[in-house]
Amino acid sequence: MIALEDWAEIRRLHRAEGVPIKEIARRLGVARNTVRSALRAQAPPSRERGPRGSLVDGVEPQIRALLAEFPRMPATVIAERIGWTKSLTILKDRVRELRPLFVPPDPTDRVEYDPGEVAQCDLWFPPQPIPVGSGAERILPVLAMTCGYSRVTDAVMIPSRKAGDILAGMWEIVAGWGACPRTLVWDREAAIGGTGKLTTEAASFAGTIGVRIRLAPRRDPEFKGLVERRNGFFETSFLPGRVFTSPFDFNVQISDWLVQRANTRVLRAIGSMTPTARWAADRAAMVALPPVAPAIGLTHRVRLGRDYYVRIDGNDYSVDPRCIGRFVDVLATPSRMVASCAGQVVADHDRDWGHARTITDPEHQATARLLRQDLAARRRQASTRLHADGHVVAIRALPDYDALFGVDFDPRPNLEAVQECAAGGT
Repeated sequence: MIALEDWAEIRRLHRAEGVPIKEIARRLGVARNTVRSALRAQAPPSRERGPRGSLVDGVEPQIRALLAEFPRMPATVIAERIGWTKSLTILKDRVRELRPLFVPPDPTDRVEYDPGEVAQCDLWFPPQPIPVGSGAERILPVLAMTCGYSRVTDAVMIPSRKAGDILAGMWEIVAGWGACPRTLVWDREAAIGGTGKLTTEAASFAGTIGVRIRLAPRRDPEFKGLVERRNGFFETSFLPGRVFTSPFDFNVQISDWLVQRANTRVLRAIGSMTPTARWAADRAAMVALPPVAPAIGLTHRVRLGRDYYVRIDGNDYSVDPRCIGRFVDVLATPSRMVASCAGQVVADHDRDWGHARTITDPEHQATARLLRQDLAARRRQASTRLHADGHVVAIRALPDYDALFGVDFDPRPNLEAVQECAAGGT
């Protein structure tokens, strides 16, 4: 086959300079018939080669049979089923060519969002452990929310994936926006709607704000692909090379990065604009926040035990011991843990993001010590009798009274009487 360069040179010499075929063949060192073929051709010569044989050709019928029954069977499993011992790469290439013949097409439409219409929510778990104090580290969730129209993204690290903490993170984000999209899209997160129905906490949150929480179909991550792609963007563009000293340091760094980098990059999906350029119109169409904040945080009601501690998210917090035996209401936000009894605050601690910790207020310890001393004094006073004139009345032992009245009492059991009762006597 003639090379493309020779084909172009033959046509130039013959058409532009009028060089005869015989001279062209002599100059280029090709046959005259080759020159004639190049002049007759209407298109450049193709470099594509014809089909060549492959080792996979012999097992293609078996591959087709497996794909006909199991269209999504992985190539590695197919290799095992057919006893393939050669290169796995050429087998994967052939499976990749054949699979579309057996898997029905699943087209997706492009979705256009109106301003203020929707925000997609998801939890991202950074693989990098975060220090939580006392030398301990934990993998903590990050709540991410991406608006559909502007593509503005916000994220905040939260202590756990429990409903109260997730809702606290959502409220922190929408409070920072100053408004809330009309629809919040979630997957089947257990704390939001793991059964396909909104949990009580999530429904109360949405009702207070006046928006709707929509659950994605089961096993359909593409339903909220906007925020899913942002999670991958976090791992590749935000996380590498960063060091965090605490969860609060993480939140400061990701907040700055979102403002300076993520929300200011040009996105082709929104007309080669930046999210910040669309943010004003998006926010203006959102729902205004209510004057009363929704119920957020972890809540718990328990009767306080003698050890005067309550457990929240795996940690024990001290409570004023004067509330022992009474019901205590506990509220834990990402930053504080507050306990109240009969409307009075009886504990106020910084929220500990660690696990299996004991957090004690020194004032509670001092109060417990005073209560124990007072109880001991009361017991001593109860064990001492006073005469009417104030002098101490001695408390005598019961055997002293038996001796005084001449009662001879033998504490040992009467074996004969016991045996007689056992035999049914009287």
